Amino acid sequence: MIVSTLLLALSAVLVSYLIGSVPAASWLARSRGVDIRKVGSGNSGATNVLRSLGKGPAFLVAAFDILKGALAVWLARALGLPPEWVGLCGVAAVIGHNFSPFLGFRGGKGVATSFGTIAVLDPVAGAGAFVLGVFTMWLTRFVSAGSILGALTAGILVVALGRPGWLTLVILFLAALLIWQHRANIGRLTAGKESRLGEKVR
Repeated sequence: MIVSTLLLALSAVLVSYLIGSVPAASWLARSRGVDIRKVGSGNSGATNVLRSLGKGPAFLVAAFDILKGALAVWLARALGLPPEWVGLCGVAAVIGHNFSPFLGFRGGKGVATSFGTIAVLDPVAGAGAFVLGVFTMWLTRFVSAGSILGALTAGILVVALGRPGWLTLVILFLAALLIWQHRANIGRLTAGKESRLGEKVR
């Protein structure tokens, strides 16, 4: 029984990784004759799709990437896995997005997929991250700043609300990973060289 449960859990983590690794931005851009990794920021995510292909394709990519994180969590719960494994499945989806085998283990920065994961694991933390993140993007037109502050908000909320240890660790890890993925953006923000929405990538 224990062995079969462990195999099921490990299989769910692997499937979650593969779900997360589906590079929607790259494949959609390729269908339009564009290599997303060679235009704009070179990032395989919704923001670069917005700059390169427009609002419609960017919305589709963002929605799909959010769904990847949510689907991984829903799948784990549907299989009746313990909460800790549910969290690991969400993490696996984000790692799959960031380090996709379809893109030579490169990918996006995990903003949308992290949000999808967090929103299903803890709707309160997800809502807080969404509100502050979107408000920051609207106010500053820096997607990176909104993403980083959204991640920090989720981390602060999950600690302040006294969530279970496994959930706190999962969301803190996702927040830390997202901030790490934005380290170059942080450098440009502090140097005043970060591109705003509507501007060409510097």
